[in-house]
Amino acid sequence: MLDVAVPSPKPAVRRARAVLLSPWSRLALLAALLVGSAASVWVWQPHRLLAHGWPPQLSGPAAVVLFTVAYGLCTAALVPRPLLNLAAGALFGWQAGLAAAVAGTVIGAGIAFGLGRLLGQDALRPLLRGRWLTSADHQLSRHGFRSMLAIRLFPGVPFAAANYCAAVSRMGWPSFLLATGLGTVPNTAAYVVAGSHATTPTSPVFLIAMACIAVPALAGVVVAWRKRGGLRPPRTAGSTTPHA
Repeated sequence: MLDVAVPSPKPAVRRARAVLLSPWSRLALLAALLVGSAASVWVWQPHRLLAHGWPPQLSGPAAVVLFTVAYGLCTAALVPRPLLNLAAGALFGWQAGLAAAVAGTVIGAGIAFGLGRLLGQDALRPLLRGRWLTSADHQLSRHGFRSMLAIRLFPGVPFAAANYCAAVSRMGWPSFLLATGLGTVPNTAAYVVAGSHATTPTSPVFLIAMACIAVPALAGVVVAWRKRGGLRPPRTAGSTTPHA
């Protein structure tokens, strides 16, 4: 009998593996995960479960640890952090609630940073062209801790966007996590304290906490409005200013 040569499947397997592991395939997977997370949050609204559907038999340190893990997962799934912070204060008071919220924030940010670094960095870094993008990437990569600390302290910067921008840069893990943990304390504390006193909305503590939320947010809007001119591209040598 004649031996018939059967082509080896290895080249095809290698090609398929290369396509599946390519930067753009991983970026598409990241986008699918984000869309799926956002859809799940919209349908299931897990933040309501944390605040109103919390098992009454859970209490003490075990409940705080479980809430912290749930907080981190919800944050990574794009649940708004203010709602989670209010729930932490309402469930555990301001001390344990603040510890759980900050730890959950670091966990959620770490998950997002890891996903962005693994699935999105290789595809997006070659697209960092232009003065603004290269300047932001240089700042995050060279001065990771202080840049991320400023971003976390500045009100109005979307939490998830900051996570993925940092992941695309060359910022290190320690700088990212430490700056996140420290920088989110002031704003998180205000929400947690407000949540712990939500049953007494006319109390001085609640009103002070709400002021600590509103004043920095308003200041951030004012600063962003005054700095808007710095975001405009410079005029070219041949450009002219129209006269009235």
